[in-house]
Amino acid sequence: MLERRHLFPNVIELNYQARRRFGCCVYLVYSGADWLLTDIGYEDTVDELIDLVRQLDFSLVNCRYLVATHADADHVQGFLRAKELLPEAKLVAHPDARRILESNDRIASFAEIPAQNISIELPSLKIDQDLNEGDQLEIGDMRVEVWHTPGHAAGQLAFRCGNLLFSGDNIFRDGCVGSIDAHHGSDIPDFIDSLRRIQTSDVEWLLPSHGPAFRNDRSLLQSAIDRLEQYQHMADFGTCAVDWPLLDQWEDELARGIHPAD
Repeated sequence: MLERRHLFPNVIELNYQARRRFGCCVYLVYSGADWLLTDIGYEDTVDELIDLVRQLDFSLVNCRYLVATHADADHVQGFLRAKELLPEAKLVAHPDARRILESNDRIASFAEIPAQNISIELPSLKIDQDLNEGDQLEIGDMRVEVWHTPGHAAGQLAFRCGNLLFSGDNIFRDGCVGSIDAHHGSDIPDFIDSLRRIQTSDVEWLLPSHGPAFRNDRSLLQSAIDRLEQYQHMADFGTCAVDWPLLDQWEDELARGIHPAD
């Protein structure tokens, strides 16, 4: 049996446990004999991750849930193989993520990005149970609260457990946020609302889907919110922007006959 390297009590992050990076963060949350995994990453690392879990003396039949924080391929590609190894576990996700995964929407899942020559094999997944805002996952004596935090992606979820928030791709330690892309279903106003919810909560620690955990730094979140507030009104962000004030200014200048040199 390997020594368990806890990130927090009852929480093991498998990249941290292994002392190397597999891909996205994969959190093992447990209470008593029961446990769950948030996300799983790419298929080619699943067997190694599950073997690591076995070496930590977790019974595979006691995995209650495989949780998809959202439908991005780098988070979910390996779930089909994980289900083969963990047949008792329910694969759970938000209904919007279910739609993407069960229809094998390769664009919304970022499995296909032609402009970057990205084409990732992504099997269709059958979601066993929908998760919505306010639902709870029961793991032994522990209750994990579901937050719906869209913006980066349709149907993104975060999960609160005491003073911890498994925060998905909302915000990372360097102040970056999950990518904003119209083809991906990103929504900047929703994103701002999700960040404000995290910022104003009494959650102490954020456990993101990429990179290390970090304290809920209100100023860091405010900087990200301010940036996204600007993005809403910039042509740089195309159909993700809500407006482009320059065009209103130009229309006014045209109506008043203002010359550019004036």
